[in-house]
Amino acid sequence: MWQKLAQWNTLRNQMLAGFISVMIIVLICAGIITFNSVSTLLNTKAETQMKQIASQANGRLEAIITQIDTLTLQAVNDTYLQQLFLSNVLGNAVSFSERQALMKIANHIQAYSGVSNVELYTTDFVRLFPLDEQKLTDRVERNWIEQADKEKGKLVWIGDDPKDPGTVLAIRRINLIDRWFSNGGYLLVRINRSYFDFQNQLTDTGSHQELLVLADSSARPIITDGEVTEDISELMHTSSQTVTIKQKRYILVKQPSEQTGWTLMILYPVSDVTDGISVLRWAIIVSGAIGSVLFIILSFLLSMMITRPILRLMRAMRNTRQGVLTPNLTKSYTTELNDLNMTYNQMVDNINGLIKLVYEKEIIQSRTELQALQAQIDPHFLYNTLEALYWSLQDKDEEELADLVVAMSDLFRYVIGSPNKDEWVTMGEELEHIKRYLSIMSVRFGSRLEWKMDTDDMYNHVHIPKLLIQPLVENAILHGLEGKTDPGLITIRVEPSPLKAEELRITVSDDGPGMSEQTLQAVKDGMERGGAPSGKGKGMAISNVQRRIQLYYPVIPEGSRGLSIHSIPRQGTSVSFDIPIHKEENDESTQQNNFDR
Repeated sequence: MWQKLAQWNTLRNQMLAGFISVMIIVLICAGIITFNSVSTLLNTKAETQMKQIASQANGRLEAIITQIDTLTLQAVNDTYLQQLFLSNVLGNAVSFSERQALMKIANHIQAYSGVSNVELYTTDFVRLFPLDEQKLTDRVERNWIEQADKEKGKLVWIGDDPKDPGTVLAIRRINLIDRWFSNGGYLLVRINRSYFDFQNQLTDTGSHQELLVLADSSARPIITDGEVTEDISELMHTSSQTVTIKQKRYILVKQPSEQTGWTLMILYPVSDVTDGISVLRWAIIVSGAIGSVLFIILSFLLSMMITRPILRLMRAMRNTRQGVLTPNLTKSYTTELNDLNMTYNQMVDNINGLIKLVYEKEIIQSRTELQALQAQIDPHFLYNTLEALYWSLQDKDEEELADLVVAMSDLFRYVIGSPNKDEWVTMGEELEHIKRYLSIMSVRFGSRLEWKMDTDDMYNHVHIPKLLIQPLVENAILHGLEGKTDPGLITIRVEPSPLKAEELRITVSDDGPGMSEQTLQAVKDGMERGGAPSGKGKGMAISNVQRRIQLYYPVIPEGSRGLSIHSIPRQGTSVSFDIPIHKEENDESTQQNNFDR
């Protein structure tokens, strides 16, 4: 799991995560602040509008009440009415014509207000106008009459008319001015409910559907909207600012009237406030989503601008694992990354220059060592060959000597060739040289030397360093046949390597006396040290070939490629080594050209 998480722990993902986190925090904070600010503004606006409506409605109601109060006050102070009711109080009977003359006062009240009917009663509750004998106590409850007496001439609003649901009642006591404002009777007015329905006269509120309810002191509705079917008493006595009517929530504003004791209630739909907030919420969400997408795209592009040059520089650095330092030729749009890229390129140039210098020094040193080893082989080989020629001159006729001299000249021409020009030869040329060498050695050893080559012509094109096999053949003859009276067999075998299919294994073996374990270990130790135990031929061949293999094939770490020696006492010794089939994989000149490129 941690490995999967580590794969995502990149600079680009870290920048994206950081940018997106900051963006989300900023958008959330901005959204919350904007939402709260606009919500507060909408609520304040709705509250102001509700107060304005309530104030306007209350003012309209007070104007209506004041108008009726003024008209009724003018009526009870009328001179004719005062004299008529004073005469009645003094015990004088009121004639029919006097009662009918009161119609003028009633018509005046009805003409300038919403009063539908005016009734006048004496102190003993007998009606003087209209012309019938109905009692005041039949029209209103006695407590309202007592309330009118208590108010001493002020207009008392009774409220709902039990006799006529479409009207509202109000009563005022008639104070006799000429009798010390004593009680002279009562004025009862009946007002149409529609007169108080002034909702359409309020300020236009657009699409808002506020409800208007006017209830008297007994919680009986004076005016009410059709949707308000709940108990008016609950609305009047509730302390909550919000109520629910028909599954719809309203904000309740109450305005009590001191003159009438009535309560004006305005119900403002909560949805009219929250609709704006809902639109604001969706606007913030949509704008936040669009902003997030744009910010993510911008963050991705910005992170790519920063990380892409770094990734290219990293890919150029990864090439160093393959041993090749390559400069990063791409350019960035930022100064810092360009400076980093330029610094890296300068470092690569300096390191490549140092590597080239060191590599050239190593090549020169290797070539010098190879030439020294070659110089060791040439005189050693010539010495042994001349020694063999010395022994072969005895008892030979001229024709045999002539063939021997020709073979010797071809042998020397192959050996003494310029090492710089003829450093590498083909397998076929090397084997042909070994054949010539074995032919010369056969002159010396006669029937005691037998040799066999086990190879395939398909390997003749394989390149091999010159004189790499011949020293091993020479060593096998010197140490395998010298001192032996019986015939000895020298075998040269070229075959595919059992370790790698793209390599060849070359083996030189003899059936000589072999070596003991101690001697074999001493030879191997001396070979690794660059020398050999003292003995015939000074042991130079094996260590020389070992070192040349390591120098000619440096691609494989030193010590992992070289000679492999197997020896069994009285059975013989075999020396083998592996080389690549393709010369260009390990040729030093090829490596140098690749490095220069």
